[in-house]
Amino acid sequence: MNSSTSSPIPSRITTLLVYGRAPLALAGLICGILTMILRNPSLYFLGIACLVIAMVFDLVDGWFAARFQPHHKLAELAERLMDKLVYSLIFPLVAFGMMWRFHHLPESSPNQHLELFHAMFVLLLAIIVLMRDHFAHFMLGFAQTHGETPGMRELSRLRTMAATPVGAFLYGYAFYIPEAAEVLPNWLNQIGGLSLQTMMVLEVFFLIINFGSIASYCRKYGTFCLDDLCLGDVKLRRQILATLPNSLTVMNALMGLLAIWFAQQQEMHQAYIILVGAAFFDKLDGALARKLGLIQPPDPQKKRNITTGGILDDISDGVSFCLAPAIIFYILIDRIDHPSIQMLPYGLIAIIYAVAGIARLIAFTLDTTPTPGFFKGIPTPGAALLVTAPFIMLEQARLSESSSLLIWIYLCSGMMVLCSLLMNFYKIRYIHAGRYFNQNPWMGRATALILVVFAFTDFFGYVALIYMLGYAISPLLIGKNSQEISNQESHNPVHN
Repeated sequence: MNSSTSSPIPSRITTLLVYGRAPLALAGLICGILTMILRNPSLYFLGIACLVIAMVFDLVDGWFAARFQPHHKLAELAERLMDKLVYSLIFPLVAFGMMWRFHHLPESSPNQHLELFHAMFVLLLAIIVLMRDHFAHFMLGFAQTHGETPGMRELSRLRTMAATPVGAFLYGYAFYIPEAAEVLPNWLNQIGGLSLQTMMVLEVFFLIINFGSIASYCRKYGTFCLDDLCLGDVKLRRQILATLPNSLTVMNALMGLLAIWFAQQQEMHQAYIILVGAAFFDKLDGALARKLGLIQPPDPQKKRNITTGGILDDISDGVSFCLAPAIIFYILIDRIDHPSIQMLPYGLIAIIYAVAGIARLIAFTLDTTPTPGFFKGIPTPGAALLVTAPFIMLEQARLSESSSLLIWIYLCSGMMVLCSLLMNFYKIRYIHAGRYFNQNPWMGRATALILVVFAFTDFFGYVALIYMLGYAISPLLIGKNSQEISNQESHNPVHN
């Protein structure tokens, strides 16, 4: 006997949870608009409460629907519809609220240009969130016409779980009323008083999750979509497909530029996290290109096929993993006032690293005899994350005027020179980390867990340095197994 028939109460609760989010989001929208007009802290708090309740509903409605809803497919469709409706209300409102917050900044505020930049960034985030939802619905439609059972991968599931909490968090920041701090709960004052750098790191994380979700849908359902759209036109198919990994490649370059900006703002901790995001986009665009069949050259008759995607990837890698670490190193050392710095050719070291990284990218592009599953020399993303990890401790030592400042200065300088050599020492074989994580998901999950746990702690720099040093010495640990891994990769066209 159906559980909903014997007990209608759980079914009604399910209906409330699924359909109740839209009225709550609408109430939050109204409260947000009234807060901008009246600057009333009660309306602000009420809007937050509505979104928090909607967030709770979003987290538990799936379980109730699966257990008690008699019309499973209808409940699933309704949940997706409610998701789109809630996001369509909240994220444009948040983008508008950020502009409202910027408008009410004091004229003497030193962060006006940064607040404007942040408001524009949130607007971009809102557009990408809505684009992802419509794109996912679009791809699922093609999958269902081909008899494919829709399903969510890890990034898509994570994005669905994170969207409402992130929306509520941004809402709390955007509509915060500083003059009402005394009557608001302390946790709301903490949210409203967060630094721009901290907010942007959170937003970048969410941006990465959205792009990762889009890439997951492309990898799973892209073939069905293009089979129906291109009607056998191979050239058109390839042109359409190329826009997807190329957009991720552009995001890689933007992350590198953003990391430089964070370093200029004396936020090296956040700058490193942004570089991790750049490395993630670099992994994602390559994985998506391989999955979509774009690694194979368009003209097999040519020995070397130079593609737009390949050039764009090299430029983005050059910006994020060659120029960005060199510029950040120069910025950090140049702001240190110490007699020993006068004897250190840090400008020359920065130039050597940038040139060495670009030289490695050129050699990698022209290499006609790659080793399956391995890089020749340490790859530029690995080198960038290795050399910038001690930058965090260097900045901390400078701000605290620690006695260990000189140690970190010379360590950072030595790491820059060492990685310049390792990037161009092609006899050393470094395992392809992205493919290794795909083949060993537990390792990828452990890495993500370490990043999340330590990302906002004072120990993050040390953890990142130890982790990247492990990768730097990984050729010694792999040793005898390298040939076996290479042979396995050469017989696996999916990962090659």
